[in-house]
Amino acid sequence: MTAPAATSTTTTRSTDDYAFLLLRSVFTIAPIAFGLDKFAEVMTDWDKYLAPWINDLVPGDAHDAMMIVGVIEIVAGLVVALTPRFGGLLVAAWLAGIILDLLTLGGYGDVALRDFGLLGAALALSLLAWNRDQLGRPRSL
Repeated sequence: MTAPAATSTTTTRSTDDYAFLLLRSVFTIAPIAFGLDKFAEVMTDWDKYLAPWINDLVPGDAHDAMMIVGVIEIVAGLVVALTPRFGGLLVAAWLAGIILDLLTLGGYGDVALRDFGLLGAALALSLLAWNRDQLGRPRSL
């Protein structure tokens, strides 16, 4: 059996650039879209996803809490757009909180598992952005 052919640095960098662009785009657009939908409620009734113990910690009712969540998600998407190295970490931390909420609420383990995959992708975005910063690559891509 022969070893696989080595890839060139140019190809690897190009692939990294495309992966970075894809993840940065998704983690900019999705949080902003979900954040805006907390106000519009087109996709779902978001209030049902808030665990009672969290509702007891925040001022107001579940709907008020979801308005705060919407603002945080919009800000997170903007941070990813401007500084993906830190925005990826912010989104990952936010997703960890959502996972905790969903697991303690019960009945949404499938959504929590999906969000765990998104958390991994947000961390990958942060790592790719960190690598780009180390290499002095332009932020615009």
